[in-house]
Amino acid sequence: MAKKKQLSVIRLQNAVFYAYHGVLSDEQNLGGKFQVDVELHCDLSRGAKSDSLKDTVDYERVYDCIRGIVVGRKFFLLERLGSEITKGILNQFPKVERVVVRVRKPGAAVKGVIDHVEVEISSNRR
Repeated sequence: MAKKKQLSVIRLQNAVFYAYHGVLSDEQNLGGKFQVDVELHCDLSRGAKSDSLKDTVDYERVYDCIRGIVVGRKFFLLERLGSEITKGILNQFPKVERVVVRVRKPGAAVKGVIDHVEVEISSNRR
């Protein structure tokens, strides 16, 4: 029986970007702040032993991946933005077995007072 990998987590929390996502034309033209959290579930044992960046997930490169998606395109829905970030991370970082992405939109346009709207998307490597 194969030994099951023990996964650990690398978290990037509250990465803030100015971007142009939303359904309303004002959101797309004026833009606004978006906050992103990611959890990268991966086997960190090699990096823990070697103390070498090549044996782990380079979170600066993960940040660059997120930034490229958030500021590089416009999306109507947070759901699509979160899904694209999830796909981008899984495509670019083979050591990541599972990713959880949370995208927040502070002061989202709703008829009421809220702090933010948040969407969470998770996916496992297949």
